[in-house]
Amino acid sequence: MDRSTGNTYNVSKEQNTPGIERRRFRAYPQYKDSGVDWLGKIPAHWEARRLKYLSRIIMGQAPPSEIVNTFGEGLPFLQGNADFGTEHPTARTFCPYPPKVAAPQDILISVRAPVGAINSADREYGIGRGLCAIRPFIRQLERRYCNNLLQTAHSQLDSISTGSTYDAVSADDVSCLMLSVPSIEEQHRISYFLDRETAKIDALIEKKERLIELLQEKRTAIITRAVTKGLGPTVPMKDSGVEWLGEIPAHWECLALSRVSFARCDGPFGSGLRSEHYSESGVRVVRLQNIGSAEFCDADRAYINEEYGSQLGDHSVLPGDLLIAGLGDDAHPVGRACEAPEHIVPAMVKADCFRFRLDVRLLLARFAAYQLSATAAASAGALSTGATRSRLNLTVMATRKVALPPLREQAAIVSVLDRGCDENYTLIAKIQVAIDRLMEYRTALISAAVIGKIDVRDTRLTP
Repeated sequence: MDRSTGNTYNVSKEQNTPGIERRRFRAYPQYKDSGVDWLGKIPAHWEARRLKYLSRIIMGQAPPSEIVNTFGEGLPFLQGNADFGTEHPTARTFCPYPPKVAAPQDILISVRAPVGAINSADREYGIGRGLCAIRPFIRQLERRYCNNLLQTAHSQLDSISTGSTYDAVSADDVSCLMLSVPSIEEQHRISYFLDRETAKIDALIEKKERLIELLQEKRTAIITRAVTKGLGPTVPMKDSGVEWLGEIPAHWECLALSRVSFARCDGPFGSGLRSEHYSESGVRVVRLQNIGSAEFCDADRAYINEEYGSQLGDHSVLPGDLLIAGLGDDAHPVGRACEAPEHIVPAMVKADCFRFRLDVRLLLARFAAYQLSATAAASAGALSTGATRSRLNLTVMATRKVALPPLREQAAIVSVLDRGCDENYTLIAKIQVAIDRLMEYRTALISAAVIGKIDVRDTRLTP
């Protein structure tokens, strides 16, 4: 619609934004050309002004390296590596006398990659060359409005960034950024409106994220129960003798991986295989990021040429092999496993990745992957070493015990779990789509409000 006629403006382009009613907001009655490409038309009573006339801009500066420390002396110091995805940045270094300081409530903006990323200072910080602090003049620019407007305008900084090693913008680029500015009272109303509306969206997103967590927890519990206790609720049980397995059905066996496999290997260590050896095609290299919990993660691919691969020895992977991660952390536990897919050949494992070729008369790779992944976190505590990341070597991994039902029962358990997991993944995927749409709607709503595409002047300033 023609926004200059005072008609309505649809914020969400989606026909259905899950959990949010599709809304058409009133546009302003009159618009004018801002003279700025990215702003386009703005309400007739608004102005387009440069950021330097609306705020104090403090460009970061690096102090002498000898006074920067990691033991907490002085102010927390940010050098462009703040965690911009979190509510507040995180400093890992400190400086007694930083040349440039951001005050609490200052808006921090990254001037190196990721250019234009925004955060807020919750306390005083020393700031380095990768950051600048924006301190709005309170009578001209309301801080919350400025924060939202800069989040909308960051793409303009990104579009003019340059650099051979990394993208960056200058202090002048930030200072000359053109912003759309209504009266300070109207800024307050817009900020209150956005606080209220985004709080609703954030609460809905949080509920959906919690639902995903519960579905994942339920999936893990079902898998763990099935691969350690079986499908029958009343079968007689016995002590497995293994801490992380507990009681298992009385007719199951408990054997080490070495007893149910006839070949195993790990990847080449040291300088044998590094990232510079990778090529566009050839032998597929199975890396830690490819080994998920009972699933092969295929998206991240790496290859080496066949001639070089043949010089490294036998680290081969065939379809149906059991792949186990020998290195892990809290989010990706050591000992998780998956089955090598049919399309994998030719392939080999990298360092910290293990390949077990199973005796399929005793153990199905898919069943083993489910069981090893379900018990990975518990077994890692008993078997692994490492302060920050848990690690197991091939010899220790070969001693890891697995609970073995008869082969036919293994197949039945795998069939049940595959169906259940597929349903679980489908449901989680639908919820994630809803979350993505809510986040897109949130971004669109903020943008529409702060550049004047919707008129929220009738917003009450009290709840």
